Amino acid sequence: MQKHKWDPQTKFKIITEHLINQRPLSELCNEYGFRQSTYQYWMRELQSKGHQIFEPIKRANKKERRLTEEIKKLKAVIAELSIELKKTELELKDGGEL
Repeated sequence: MQKHKWDPQTKFKIITEHLINQRPLSELCNEYGFRQSTYQYWMRELQSKGHQIFEPIKRANKKERRLTEEIKKLKAVIAELSIELKKTELELKDGGEL
């Protein structure tokens, strides 16, 4: 079988098809092209982390994401300015005018 990167929505869909709709696991494996061991791993992950969907969303996380995005933008600006500065330094070094 080919290695496949499964997105969370598809994993959840497959798990619910098996648990709620009672579709045989072998049928799902054939349809989607994954191994039963993969499904078992997803179930272990769901069992260990499933409670997190019921935890309240923390505002700090939203603020943290906003700040992270702002940092990325600022780093991009710094990179652009650094390139411009380096070009200017090279032009001055070569005796060129600005």
